Amino acid sequence: MGESTAPAIARSLFNFVLEHHRMITCYLRYEVDPDKLADFEAYGAMWLDLMPRFGGIHHGYFLPSEGASDVALAMFSFPSLAAYEQYRKDAGADPDVQKAVAFAKETRCFTRYERSFFRPLFPKQPSAGRIEPKA
Repeated sequence: MGESTAPAIARSLFNFVLEHHRMITCYLRYEVDPDKLADFEAYGAMWLDLMPRFGGIHHGYFLPSEGASDVALAMFSFPSLAAYEQYRKDAGADPDVQKAVAFAKETRCFTRYERSFFRPLFPKQPSAGRIEPKA
């Protein structure tokens, strides 16, 4: 029987990460207006579509769920700091990015954000930490 596509993709991604060990991940912490979560979600959806255009991998937005919270998170990665810096340069001139920024300013769906950068550490084996379903 032939090899499953999923393990082949996982190995390919793992090799990509090893080759690009300078990868950086940007972590964003937003203070959101709880009454404007729908606007913030629309803003996030814009960026989920935009990020791949600039060579980044968006890991998603994480919105308040249980209890009272005004914190939302987002993470995205680039293969290197140079790739991130190129994204910043290119994004500044992109009309769709400008629309997303204008939308956030108009709706005031978040009041502030903090940006931090991290160097990811991945398992040595692509399957490490994977939870297998019980038969």
